[in-house]
Amino acid sequence: MRAGRLLSLLLLLQTRERMTARQLADELEVSVRTVYRDVESLSAAGVPVYADRGPDGGYRLLQGFRTRLNGLTTSEAETLFLTGMPGPASELGLGNVLAAAELKLMAALPPDLRTRAGRIRERFHLDTSGWFRTPDQAPHLHRVADAVWNHQRIQIRYRRWAHPQHVTRTLEPLGVVLKAGSWYLIARTISGSTPEADTRPEPGPEPGPERDTEVGADAAIRTYRIARVLNLDVLPQRFTRPHDFDLATYWQHYTQRFEADSYRDRAEILLTPQGRHRAAHLLPPTMARAIAAHPAPDEPDDRTHATVPVESVRHAHVELLKLGADVEVLSPPELRRLMTDTAHALTALYSSPDTPAPPANGTTATATARIPCE
Repeated sequence: MRAGRLLSLLLLLQTRERMTARQLADELEVSVRTVYRDVESLSAAGVPVYADRGPDGGYRLLQGFRTRLNGLTTSEAETLFLTGMPGPASELGLGNVLAAAELKLMAALPPDLRTRAGRIRERFHLDTSGWFRTPDQAPHLHRVADAVWNHQRIQIRYRRWAHPQHVTRTLEPLGVVLKAGSWYLIARTISGSTPEADTRPEPGPEPGPERDTEVGADAAIRTYRIARVLNLDVLPQRFTRPHDFDLATYWQHYTQRFEADSYRDRAEILLTPQGRHRAAHLLPPTMARAIAAHPAPDEPDDRTHATVPVESVRHAHVELLKLGADVEVLSPPELRRLMTDTAHALTALYSSPDTPAPPANGTTATATARIPCE
């Protein structure tokens, strides 16, 4: 442990050129006193470390000194695809390994390239989480990732939306995908589902490809949301990964198929200009894209006639209510009836004697979407 810390300290000084004891302590997650001892050890070993006093002081290496102890280990090389994403790397249990790999890479670069690489890091940041949602709690993620690395079969007890709600399956894990803050396991199914005695009502669906729907030429390959894995056992059996399986290609086809399968129904609507504008921010992307594809009316006050894909009448009812009086449903009849019933219920609610009077100036408050950017 101490040998690795000494190497990290040396590489930090080679990369940053000058650092204070406090900065080194923060980077290495040790005390300042420990940094003093480590610097003394490096100096005693013949490393030309110098301390400059004053407000711009700190530790530095003799100009021109470079260590060649910056070769990547196998584990460090395997984490390079996560460069720039420390959060997901930590969730996979690879945070420290990735930090060491990035440090060695920076130390190995010539000074001019190192400066340019540092400038990119200062100006670009990758955030994989979605807005206004709590990241998935996936306690089994680390073990799932290990099984993917080691080609080991796993057995999981899984909670899904469809009935039977709880199933037990034996899987060959082929890959892990992070999308909008949620982790998904792509796996080949070895044994069929085993239903358990759980007949509780199924909750409503959440957005995102969370079903274990069969997709692709190999119908045994399925997608599982790792946060819904209730129990996991790593089995001693190993498996051979399909030579023709490409994770990125599978995921692209899966998401396209999922979206097409989810929005099979259609609704015909009329939108005011304000409703057309708000739809881009308030409706799901599939519905918003369909509205945007319809040409705007010639007259600025005319309404847009659009046909939009919907998951179901119930789902469309919830989504279109976000637009209030800026949308009118023409079909299907059951959706128009739901919207009418809701409008009548709201009218009755706000027409009761206990309803507060409107502002004296007659102004009406209008709810708008809060977009987290300018």
